[in-house]
Amino acid sequence: MPSLRSRALSAALIASGRRRRFASAEAVRDRVAHTTRRPESHLPPRALGRVAEVSRTFVGAWPVYDAQPRGAEPAARVLYVHGGIYINELVRQHWSLVRTLVTEARAHCVVPAYVLAPRGTADRTVPVAADLLSGLIAGGGDVGTVLIGDSAGAGLALAAAQRLRDRTGAAPSRIVLISPWLDVSMSHPDQAAIEAADPMLGRPGLAEAGRLYAGTLDVDDPRVSPLHGSFAGLPPISVFTGTRDVLTTDSRELLRRARADGVEVDYHEEPGLPHVYPLLPVPEGRAARDRIVEIVRRAGAE
Repeated sequence: MPSLRSRALSAALIASGRRRRFASAEAVRDRVAHTTRRPESHLPPRALGRVAEVSRTFVGAWPVYDAQPRGAEPAARVLYVHGGIYINELVRQHWSLVRTLVTEARAHCVVPAYVLAPRGTADRTVPVAADLLSGLIAGGGDVGTVLIGDSAGAGLALAAAQRLRDRTGAAPSRIVLISPWLDVSMSHPDQAAIEAADPMLGRPGLAEAGRLYAGTLDVDDPRVSPLHGSFAGLPPISVFTGTRDVLTTDSRELLRRARADGVEVDYHEEPGLPHVYPLLPVPEGRAARDRIVEIVRRAGAE
């Protein structure tokens, strides 16, 4: 049974009409048109600078933020890839997770503000993310590297790990996927029933955002939908999902396919919890964040 606070938050999400953003392909196209005219900020909040050394560089057209603990050597390195169905920038909840990783896990976090769809498509985006991951692993020395992504960012993160494995054989110490979106086709037969209870997401809008991100690639291409790629040779994967998330089918399929390929999966499926619940201000979210902090700490000590 989800906590009272979680149930109240889900009710508030439904009342706010949040799911209307994903109700149709037209709603997503309108969103893209709006943010093209008036781009939103991806800047970190000023409060992050009170607990972390924050800087920014550019990798091609990508602003890449660097957040490190103040007055302490990092105990681990993290590449964090944010969600937002490939069309939305970093938001407060993403930066709050970065703050937690810096302050509680003493992690050096690298956070790319990748180019959004439709300008940023998988064929362009995945190689850059793989290069960032490669550089972080190579520069880590004895410090472990953890790859973390939520929602669409989890799909991009997994695709980058698969590409890096295929190209060089390198891999992070651990992969953490939060409510991952791994198949943008939105074609799983169980999704219709789950969608009815999802307070946040709708299949038509997600499918359109996935189409924009795919660009000229097929939506089943592993660069777009890494669920269709091989998991063999990847490091242990931790997955966090909730049963009121239409994308939980992707997590369940990952569990089956990754284990079939011999990959260790640490799987957490919370009854009654919505999309990206580990980023939300609810008790189950706090427990999930504590678990992620512990994963990062352990990776740093390995």
